[in-house]
Order: sequence, then structure tokens, then C-alpha cells
Amino acid sequence: MTLESYALEQVRPGHVVGLGSGRAAERFVRALGARVGEGLAIRGVATSEATAKLARELAIPLVTLDEVAGVDLAVDGADEVDPQGGLIKGYGGALLREKVVATAAARALILVGDEKCVSRLGTRGRLPIEVLPFAWGSVRHRLESLGFPGTPRLERSDNGNALVDCAVGPLADPAGLDRALHAIPGLLETGLFLDLRATIVIERGDDLEIRSPGGDA
Repeated sequence: MTLESYALEQVRPGHVVGLGSGRAAERFVRALGARVGEGLAIRGVATSEATAKLARELAIPLVTLDEVAGVDLAVDGADEVDPQGGLIKGYGGALLREKVVATAAARALILVGDEKCVSRLGTRGRLPIEVLPFAWGSVRHRLESLGFPGTPRLERSDNGNALVDCAVGPLADPAGLDRALHAIPGLLETGLFLDLRATIVIERGDDLEIRSPGGDA
């Protein structure tokens, strides 16, 4: 079974489905589009303009969060996953919208390859954040004082904000860092997803490992 086929099994007729961003999420969106073409009646909430464009090409009906009472199932990928189910997301730049949709969902499903699994968050050396452009100068100084210098990307987020990659190493206290970053005025969101309680689906060759919320296999 593949990541996308497992995720499709979780979708029910009438569901509002959060459509994530990135390669694993794209595989799911394409598979979902095929099912919609066969008559599956669902509605999608896209986490990025790129995902929305793909969904429209596949004739997946889209709605906004203003138009629905909630999201039944959010399906997305991640850039790092730790043994406790903590995540780093945002390498693709959609972290704020991804967090809004994921936290609005009754259930979140994260699809990853085994190369995304790390013993401690931060191992891959990057933590994306989204920053109000007006505030970047002051945010940059605060990041440097915390010991996590940030490098702005050339592109902006779909929200028109600055995307910044903080240089990190394996994090001893991800929750503490998340609190410190959120205390910086103008820093809008971080790529640390720590309390999502998502089901993590890991593709290992031809096999899948399913981790239930809380990190239990």
C-alpha cells in the first residue's frame, strides 16, 4: 500500500479535506482527484496557491474555511518528524496556512518518507518561519540574540509575508524555542508543529509504518 492509497481510505463521502503542500501531499491530491472523477463527493481546503491550482485542474471542489464549519481530515507532509510526533514543516513556504488548516481539522494525517524521520527536531538544520515584512529588521536582531540567525528567501509566502530559514541544530527544547519565537513581535508563525496529535504514516520501501497520535506505533 502507498501513502496516498492509505490516506484515501480515510476519506469519506461528504468530508471536507485539508489539502496539504509538498510532494507527498501532491501525490495524495492527485489520487483524490482521480476518486473525485469517479464520483466521490468531497470538498477541499487548499493550504497553498500551488495546491489550489492543482486541485482545480483535477476538478476537486474547493471551499474556504469561512464556508465550512470545520475540516474533517487534513492530509499533509512534513520535513522532519521526531519519535514523539513533533514536526518541522514549511520548507515549501506554506507553514502558516498549513498550521491553520491542520489545527482546524478533526483529524490530521501526515505522510512522509522514512528519510524525514529524525531523532530530534532540527537535525536537518533549518527551521522556517513567516515574518511580517515591516518587522523583519527587528525580528532579525532578536533571532541573532537567541542564537538562531535567519536567512530570508527571495520568494514571499502566499500571504505576502517574508519567509525566513533559521539556522538550527538538534533542538533540546523545541517547545521552549517555539514559545520564545512567538514572543517576538512581527514573527507570525514558526514551522514547529508540536501539539498536532496527528497520525504519522511513514513509507519504508513497500511497507507503511503507522504512528498513532502521541507517538505510539
